[in-house]
Amino acid sequence: MKPLRLAVIGIAGLAGLAAVMLSGRNEPQGEVAAAPDNANLTEILVAKADLPVGTAVVGEEQLTWAKWPQTLASGTMILRTARPDAITEFKGSIVRQPFFVNEPIREEKLIKANGSGFLSAILPSGKRGVAIAIDNTGATTAGGFILPNDYVDVLVTEDSNGSPKTSTILSNIRVLAIGQNVQEKDGERFIVGQTATLQLDPDESEIVILNQKRGSLSLILRSLQDVRKLEVRHNNARVTVVRSGIIDESAK
Repeated sequence: MKPLRLAVIGIAGLAGLAAVMLSGRNEPQGEVAAAPDNANLTEILVAKADLPVGTAVVGEEQLTWAKWPQTLASGTMILRTARPDAITEFKGSIVRQPFFVNEPIREEKLIKANGSGFLSAILPSGKRGVAIAIDNTGATTAGGFILPNDYVDVLVTEDSNGSPKTSTILSNIRVLAIGQNVQEKDGERFIVGQTATLQLDPDESEIVILNQKRGSLSLILRSLQDVRKLEVRHNNARVTVVRSGIIDESAK
């Protein structure tokens, strides 16, 4: 074989070998999944399903333990290492603020009912739940758009010398319930009965009951942005200063 032909064959062979080597280098390498670092995880108590207001906690049907990054575990969360029997501890509690599925459980959103009803369980100390008559067609409830935990003004309309007169008797009052329901269901509103239950202090309770005898009571829905503003209530010549929905005793 002539030397020139041998040289050509040798060069072709070297080029082929180089191509094979290069193609092997460019093949995509399989990704190796990083193993989870369990040392950096803890377990916290979460809602096993959506828990609307008023749900009675019976145990593992509503609550479960879930892994959570230790760096994101705040002091308001319930850690299994600190309270391994928390699910048992919360049996018999009532949900006072809603939870969504997998949401961390916060103890302040639950309350021990001790056999009491829901409304008595969620009432703050010193407050009273007072039911007033309303028009369930919406005439006295902002067209049916008032819900539990909304804040309202209470107005009375009475007949004064043959002509109706309306005045505000209470402002910034929390609504506990409308009729018998305490929560929307599947995005729909259900108004059962003809009452609204308001959260009042003893003095406010007397004012509402007295004015309900004098005339017809109406509820006016307040903007959420106005709930925390300073205001003055005029209650039958009694002036009360209110800050953030709380009576300021020092201003009396």
